[in-house]
Amino acid sequence: MSSSALDNEPQHTTQPPTHPTPGLSKMGLAAWIALLVLLGAELMDMIDQSVVLTALPAIQESTGAGPDAVQWLTTGYSLPIAVGLITGGRLGDLYGRRKILLIGTVVFTTASLLCGLAAGPGVLIGARGLQGVGVALMIPQILATLHVAFEGQNRSKVFGLYGAVMSLANVLGPVMGGLLTEADLFGLSWRPIFLVNVPVGLAVILLGRRFIPESTVKKADRLDLTGMLLSASAIVLIVFPLTEGHLHHWPLWCFALLAAGLLVLGVFLRHQHRKQDDAPLVALSLFRSRQFSGGMAAQLMHGLLCGLFFMTWTLYLQRGLGMSPFHAALAFVLLSLGELAGATVTAKSAGRFARRLPQAGALITLASMAAYGLRIDAGQADLTLLGMTAPVVLIGFGLGMVGGPLADMSLARVPHEDAGSASGLFNTVMHLGIALGTALTALVFFATTGGSADAGLNRDAFISVLWWVGSLLALMWVLMFCLPEHADNQAENQADSQAD
Repeated sequence: MSSSALDNEPQHTTQPPTHPTPGLSKMGLAAWIALLVLLGAELMDMIDQSVVLTALPAIQESTGAGPDAVQWLTTGYSLPIAVGLITGGRLGDLYGRRKILLIGTVVFTTASLLCGLAAGPGVLIGARGLQGVGVALMIPQILATLHVAFEGQNRSKVFGLYGAVMSLANVLGPVMGGLLTEADLFGLSWRPIFLVNVPVGLAVILLGRRFIPESTVKKADRLDLTGMLLSASAIVLIVFPLTEGHLHHWPLWCFALLAAGLLVLGVFLRHQHRKQDDAPLVALSLFRSRQFSGGMAAQLMHGLLCGLFFMTWTLYLQRGLGMSPFHAALAFVLLSLGELAGATVTAKSAGRFARRLPQAGALITLASMAAYGLRIDAGQADLTLLGMTAPVVLIGFGLGMVGGPLADMSLARVPHEDAGSASGLFNTVMHLGIALGTALTALVFFATTGGSADAGLNRDAFISVLWWVGSLLALMWVLMFCLPEHADNQAENQADSQAD
């Protein structure tokens, strides 16, 4: 992406636009500002998924929210994101990715202000849902714009930075939530965790309007409204019972909703097949690419292992080792710092190692998980934070090597006109994987503990989880063989996709 391309008004074309590929060090100031704005928007989105967790006790005390309301502070945020990502991505393809990004930022910023002003749990939950709508519009445009605006060495480095930002958000979210709530700025208690989004969102809107290049390669005829309704219904029917089922001990209605969701998904796919020549919501031709299909499957495994590992790890740290919430949060910071280091190494490599880099990350994570499990199995009931530092940091380091390159190579052959749709699908698969992983905890973890706080049972259950996570890592490693073997293949694939 060059500064001259950023400074000119966008042109709507029938073919994907081509972009120069200068070295990263030669990028102009405008290009750097555009990149920082995009990554800043991504950071804001990611932080808001976890910033609320450490502030929940203060929110509950201040608003009188009950347990169900507390649960919906997270579910009410994540469900609209999962539902809206595919539609949000296609809206960017049709009407302009910068335009939809800025609209989403306006919605998110307004909702953040409403969250900060909310006096009761009902308004707060509603505002969190509106935040989720804004994020569903924003996230696909960020990944799609990075895909179409950067190429070659720039592209690989930018996706490495994208992975580093996601890792940084994992560190900053819980820490910011705790610090801002504890600081009680102006007597506002937890409210600054949402109000801080207002100036950041305004900066993204103002700078994004000036520096982010518009990109769209389809004439804005119409949106596939039937497809949008079917996809949203299918995702709600699948994700909602997966998210809520374990809280209600898996009643019959959960399985009924899942069955209905799979049925609606089948109807959606059939509808999309008929619409392929008439502005479909999802371009099914994307799945003909082994690279895209394999990357999507690997991303699903990534979401699965994250959903399974992180929830059970929290329970193990506090129930199995008797750590306080503060010390458990420090363990997450250790892992996230390792993840940031791994993502930074990936960014500096600029894609030179192609699939070998994320595959190495998966193997490092697998070996570290095994070492961690052996230490736990050795009967170390008094395992300290210091004692687990090495395997925890290495687990994070390996995971940090996966995110950015996996996104980069999965989308490498996607035509520019389908970048938003592909980005929405890629992010949706991650959210679906996390929901599946969370649901899997009932089978893998709670089946052993029975909900007991017994330290020994929780340690044994977590060791079982590590076996499952290790299997998912191995499967993800195998699926990554669908990605390019050599870095020069990616460059060729980009050229091919632009020539088509």
